[in-house]
Order: sequence, then structure tokens, then C-alpha cells
Amino acid sequence: MVPSSLFKAVSGRRAFEEAVEQIADAVRIGDMRVGDRLPSERELSAQMGISRPTLREAIKVLVDAGLLDVKPGPGGGMYVKSELVPRGLVEERSELRVGEVFGILEARRLLEPRVAQLAGLYASEEDYDAMQRSIDLQREYMDDRDRFIQLDTRFHIAIARATRNGTVISLMRHLLRRVEVARDSAIRVPHEPERAIELHERTLAAIKTGDPDLIDEAMDEHLSFLEKIWEEETGRSRVRRTPDFLVTREQRAAAGG
Repeated sequence: MVPSSLFKAVSGRRAFEEAVEQIADAVRIGDMRVGDRLPSERELSAQMGISRPTLREAIKVLVDAGLLDVKPGPGGGMYVKSELVPRGLVEERSELRVGEVFGILEARRLLEPRVAQLAGLYASEEDYDAMQRSIDLQREYMDDRDRFIQLDTRFHIAIARATRNGTVISLMRHLLRRVEVARDSAIRVPHEPERAIELHERTLAAIKTGDPDLIDEAMDEHLSFLEKIWEEETGRSRVRRTPDFLVTREQRAAAGG
């Protein structure tokens, strides 16, 4: 049973849409998996602060999308049917402009290397297994763009969970949801899925060492991958004058620094 505490109260004006997005997002990032049972209608409506008819409407949308299944009668309930979230259920990506993407990429560079270093301190074998499972599934779904992107997000969420820090996890959930527009563009480039998987493997190997410098080096390369693609596609540099924390090791070496 998925705990009702996974969900939060939604705002009144977009109650229906937010209920759909919350459940879909929980599946997308791996908080819920195929076969998991959601809280009862009464519990879930109370947790989200919405009426039961509004929740039923949201559940119907998710059932029609193939994400959930509702089984009637004793022992029935609402279950996760698929982990593939249709693109239309999470609309935020399409609302981002190019300038916003550059801001998100800068936020990643400010935050994610430190998150990975914390993961290097606290990660367990279970955390390593979760990261490796995402990588293995990415290989399986290299030709399925939507599934590949969702698994990419799960890999980074697994790193955040390994920090054992609820604030970090919340920050990363928000950041990674918004960066998906950039990742979506990246895997359209020929052979880039293979490169993305390679970078995940190197990042996991570095986290396993627990060495902050090795982790920083792996994350630097990891983040540079997406940054370079966006700079090439837009013809724009991320920033005019680059602060030290935004400069990659490759750039420092080229500058003789």
C-alpha cells in the first residue's frame, strides 16, 4: 500500500489537474510502481484536500491513460497498472522557454554535484541497486524516448534519495521535473542515449567510491553533456561571464587554469 503521506493538498482552482499530476508524477519518478495499491478514495481525497467526486474524475483520467487500474469489490482498490506516464499528463515541459532552460541547467550545476557527494557519504547497497536498475532499464528502452527520459529522471532521484535528506529530495524532484525539457531534446541527437547511459555508469561508479573529487569530476562531465547540446542547438552560451562553479574541468584545462 502506498502511504497517503506521499500526496499533499492541492489548490482549489486547479484541484482536478493537480490531483492528476501528483499521481502521475509519483509513478514517473518511481515513488509508485506497477502493482502498488493507492490509498483508499476516502484517504486520498482527504490527503489532497479535494472532494471524492473530484478525485474520481482524476482517477478516471489516469485509468483512461492506462496508468491506473480500479478493481471493484472486497480486496479491490486503485492500483498502478503501468509505469509509462503519457506525455500529456505532465505539461510543464512544454511551458519552458529556452532562457528558462539555461537557468535550470545553471541550477543543476549549483546543486547536483553536491547532492552526489552527499550520496557518496550515505548511499547503501539498496541505493546502488536502484541506480543500477534505472541504467539497466534505460538500455532496454533506448528506442522509447518517453520511457528513457523517465528512467533518466529516476536515476537522479535515486541519487537524491541516497542522501537521506528530505529537503534535498524535494529540491531535486522540482528541479528534475523542469529539466526534462532539456533532456528530451538531448536524446533526439543520434547516439546520445548511449552516451547518457555511459555517463550514468561513470557517475554511479564514482558515488560508490565515496571520493568527493571523483564524484565532482564525474558530475562535471555528466552535466556538461546536456549543457553542450543546448549551447550547440541554440547558438547561445549559458552565461556571459562564467563564475567558477559553472566552469567545467575541460574549460579550465583549455584555458590553462
